[in-house]
Amino acid sequence: AQAGGAQVGPIAAAPLRDLAAAVAMARAMADAALTLEDLRAAVQGFDLCDIKRGAKSTVFGDGHPAARVMIVTEPPRRDEDIAGRPMVGAAGVLLDRMFAAIGLSRTNPDPAQAIYVTPVLPWFPPQNHDAGPGDIAMMRPFVERHVALVDPDIILCMGNTARQALLGTAEGARPRGVWAEALGRPVLTMADPAYLLRNPAAKREAWADLLALRARLR
Repeated sequence: AQAGGAQVGPIAAAPLRDLAAAVAMARAMADAALTLEDLRAAVQGFDLCDIKRGAKSTVFGDGHPAARVMIVTEPPRRDEDIAGRPMVGAAGVLLDRMFAAIGLSRTNPDPAQAIYVTPVLPWFPPQNHDAGPGDIAMMRPFVERHVALVDPDIILCMGNTARQALLGTAEGARPRGVWAEALGRPVLTMADPAYLLRNPAAKREAWADLLALRARLR
């Protein structure tokens, strides 16, 4: 194809082919994982996502591996990248307090009263920039397999990137506090704890979302 004398068809198609190949490889690696440890190794061994290059750690998951509630959060922030765990620092403290208020915990040995937390992307994006659609598409097979292995009753989707990855909706397209379905499970959208720290007035809405979650679990 020609546009102003420039050939654009093959040039435009090449990145799409590269992305399709990367997604196919991610799918094969994710599907081969039979346990969470297998999946962690697969994620650590996947080198086609550019955001991995500047990250210090692969941030995989934390909490009970068979929890009823699985929380998919935003990509790691700098403190999470350093610690190698999701939801640490002030945002992690707030998350733990929020769920303790409805009787759920990352450390509870009873899966019925436990949560499991994983970021939608396992690496801290360079310069803390937003992940692009290609990054999200590339890593979605690992998220899908992660959900299948934990096998939660409910997924909580916290933040815009997580919402886009699981529900295919852009920022502002789906308000928080709305139940949807993804990967064969009910999904509740909520604000990310880091957002709540920056906007304390939104904590009232987050509390309403937590009460909706508690009612659904009962």
